[in-house]
Amino acid sequence: MMLRYTLLLAALATPLSAQDRVVVVGGGLAEIVYALGQDHRLVGRDTTASFPPAVEALPDVGYMRALSPEGLLALDPDLILASEGSGPSETVQIMQAAAVPFVQVTEDPSPSAVLERVKTVARHLDAVQAGDALVAQLEAEFAALSEATGAVTTPKRVMFVLSAQGGRINAAGRDTGASAMIELAGGANAFDDFAGYRLLSDEAITAAAPDVILMMDRGGDHALSDAEILAHPALGLTPAAENAAVLRMNGIYLLGFGPRTAEAAQDLHRALYPAPQQEG
Repeated sequence: MMLRYTLLLAALATPLSAQDRVVVVGGGLAEIVYALGQDHRLVGRDTTASFPPAVEALPDVGYMRALSPEGLLALDPDLILASEGSGPSETVQIMQAAAVPFVQVTEDPSPSAVLERVKTVARHLDAVQAGDALVAQLEAEFAALSEATGAVTTPKRVMFVLSAQGGRINAAGRDTGASAMIELAGGANAFDDFAGYRLLSDEAITAAAPDVILMMDRGGDHALSDAEILAHPALGLTPAAENAAVLRMNGIYLLGFGPRTAEAAQDLHRALYPAPQQEG
């Protein structure tokens, strides 16, 4: 296996003059490339890159945390842009030793990191002017978002449900993209006493008493319907269930932290704090 990797690396040992064959790993990064008007350079993407829809026509190198050097190098790239959480570590080490530039971009879920991602991608694609314009646009969007969330006096307690496994709920704690998005939208994570994701006991769910349940709008074995939420022995007792406050959003839109981050946070903010209906 190592011999195959060595041959692949040797075949690409001659530097290329232009970076016109770009592979992108990470849905948010793919969106940035498109927003910069540089999508004509893309020759491949990972499974998480699904927006805009046109990106799905590109060859798929696999899931971002299960990449193979052969899969990446088979597309003959001259630049690979990858979210820093890409892996496994063995693949990252091999790619860092290759002649092809392998650029790891921060995936921190914060407005400042979103802007830094845009600048990094723009710099490596020699699209600094377009990057500056996009940064200015996003700064204005984040400022408008901050003004909207600043009016919130009592943040709603939001529970992000990743999945249900055997009747147990897997929810987001602090230091997650879901928690960051909830806070960005003016809410409060109902589970900030642990980091990452965790399977919760029924007692923990009822004690947290979330006002809103937030989920990705996906199907599959780990999805929950509204009826299942109401029937769940713990979720059904929460204020969220009692008030039918269950929100669903597209996963890459909600958690991609690309150029649509402020827009997604605004949409979540409006869903959490709907404007009162005008009478008459």
